[in-house]
Amino acid sequence: MSRWKGLPESLDHRVRYLIVQLRRLKDHSGLSLAALAARTSYSKSSWERYLNGKKLPPREAVEALARICEADTTRLLALHEVAAQAWHAERPQAGAEADAEAGAEAGAERDEAAVAAGPVGPAATAVPAIPSVPAEPSAPAARDVPAAAPAGRQVPLRPLVLGALAVLVMAGAALLVARLWEDASGIGSSGADAVPAVSGTGAAPTFPHRPGEAFPCSVRRQSGALYAGHSHTGTAILDRGATGWDVVEAQCLLHRQGYDPGVVDGIVGGKTLRAVKRLQARAGLPTDGIVGPDTWKVLRR
Repeated sequence: MSRWKGLPESLDHRVRYLIVQLRRLKDHSGLSLAALAARTSYSKSSWERYLNGKKLPPREAVEALARICEADTTRLLALHEVAAQAWHAERPQAGAEADAEAGAEAGAERDEAAVAAGPVGPAATAVPAIPSVPAEPSAPAARDVPAAAPAGRQVPLRPLVLGALAVLVMAGAALLVARLWEDASGIGSSGADAVPAVSGTGAAPTFPHRPGEAFPCSVRRQSGALYAGHSHTGTAILDRGATGWDVVEAQCLLHRQGYDPGVVDGIVGGKTLRAVKRLQARAGLPTDGIVGPDTWKVLRR
């Protein structure tokens, strides 16, 4: 089993979840980074950056890894779509440069392969020139919009119709990605990520973060699963520094499973992290210390 470096603390949890899934696929496949580079259009150093959270892997790299490992491509691409939104929201300029660099790297390797193969057919000898992008004029004439259309002429409707269709397609794609993300991570399912409601109000209590305070644990079995009464989640991603009721729930369940997470304070610290790793090692899971869906299943047995 590979010993991965810890992911950067600044990574958004959606990006972190995608990278953890890609690491597990790589580990289960038994392929080295050099083997991945040989079977894809991305270099060994590129895979090292992608799997260590230094750069967001492009969509094509995720698709290639899923195909090689015979994984669920649709689910991984949905996770990548959500992770890409979080990545670009935090660093829009860096994200655009990373995508452009990755696309250029893959395109260069494809171009080299095409040159080595030689032209195919008579049409292959003519390569259309790529028009250069003209600099923006200081006073473009296209911005001068006439006040009204000339008499006797109709305003063309085709651009308006095409624009409306494009908006509808983009909206549909966004809804599809959101639905796939919910299906893949379990978000939105009945009882998922639920925090116990305050008695008589139905509202979720705010997590009180007070140093030195410990929360009680009363673990019971309901419908074949263990619950401590603080959260019903089975999908929350908890890494070092995470706080909240989900962490309290995990700490109580670690106690029940025989692993001491330290004070049940709702904060993932070093002792809680070590307890999670021991639990994962016993269950045959990757010992990354991150509580995810697979670790929740073990905790609630």
